[in-house]
Amino acid sequence: MNRRSFLTTVAATAASLVTLPALAGGHGRLGTFSGAARYGAGGTAELAGNQVNLLADFTFGSAPDPKIALGRDGYDANTLMGPLKSTSGASSYTLPAGIDPSQYNEIWIWCEQYNVPLAVAKLG
Repeated sequence: MNRRSFLTTVAATAASLVTLPALAGGHGRLGTFSGAARYGAGGTAELAGNQVNLLADFTFGSAPDPKIALGRDGYDANTLMGPLKSTSGASSYTLPAGIDPSQYNEIWIWCEQYNVPLAVAKLG
């Protein structure tokens, strides 16, 4: 390898390293779940594009009919994305068609059966 190809390789490697943090931490808006202690909700939620992602640290105890939705200073039933897929770890949910994620500042876990909040993550 000559000096020129070595420097080109080093420059290309350095340039790719500069972009790695953006890819590795390329989250959308993040929030941490809080709510009634009896439901055991905790962990991080993310709103990224048309997806809601519950991250690996997510936990949820138990409650009837938990579903994922969005809200803007309060729950919005038009944004329901379906039942909670798992009570721990990462999972993803797709926003309903026509929903503009930039209009929302919360991710909700909502009990549709009894129409009560279980937990909310306020997005930063």
